[in-house]
Amino acid sequence: MAEITASMVKELRERTGLGMMECKKALTEAQGEMKAAEDLLRIRSGAKASKAATRVAAEGVVAVVIHADARVGALVEVNCETDFVAKNEEFMAFARTAAECVACDEPATVEALAQCSLPAGGVLEDIRQALVMKLGENMTLRRFVRYETTGHLAQYMHGQKIGVLVDMLGGDAALGRDIAMHIAASKPVCVSAAEVPAELLQREREIYTAQAAESGKPAEIVAKMVEGRVQKYLAEVTLIGQPFVKNPDQTVEVLLKSRGASVQRFSMLVVGEGIEKKVENFAAEVAAAAGTMA
Repeated sequence: MAEITASMVKELRERTGLGMMECKKALTEAQGEMKAAEDLLRIRSGAKASKAATRVAAEGVVAVVIHADARVGALVEVNCETDFVAKNEEFMAFARTAAECVACDEPATVEALAQCSLPAGGVLEDIRQALVMKLGENMTLRRFVRYETTGHLAQYMHGQKIGVLVDMLGGDAALGRDIAMHIAASKPVCVSAAEVPAELLQREREIYTAQAAESGKPAEIVAKMVEGRVQKYLAEVTLIGQPFVKNPDQTVEVLLKSRGASVQRFSMLVVGEGIEKKVENFAAEVAAAAGTMA
């Protein structure tokens, strides 16, 4: 039997919005498998799919650069150990330099990015190593996105923690910023239903089928219920299907059409997304230290 820790229960509660005891029971039944426990709770309660992008689990910044012609741009995530260093001017300047390197040099990997040459001489890795020595924390170039387009690029930054880059056709800079801001707020998975990953859609369909089957209704009614839920899900996770944050009475699709514009692609980086952050229990450490001194 897998050990069910308090942190596991807390994570499942954040994903589903359900009670601690329900989450612990589901984790026990699923033998500690987080995804299986989440599916089990969703089948039983009808809870919505979690948006993992809302969880921030490490420190650092996202930096964005768009060239003056709005045809080339880049997003970069750079991590550090503490929020104190994340707010350091030199650290933030390093992240901006990294974004410039991505936009100008087109590195294929993070390792290649680290070896990008700098105008003043040396490579980006030299700056990272110098900052590690000066500020006393480990720093990593985690990931990046680079866009080059025949349309125009737009961006939105929510502080230094969330960055969005949008590739658009038509519209103007103000519309582009509005769309990027909407993406940061509503966190769509992709632009349209055709782009939803097949495995993600299949998982949702299986959950909806299990939920509908418990109603005891005839198979044809169950099929219609499932299809209705699938269409609602697609509206929730696709950019063009979502209600526009600044005017929920219209969808993003309607807004774009009214302005003769379209979104070709977008990327969003959230600092620390998907990184497991160590939780310090200072009370336990003090108690343990007191015990050794007794």
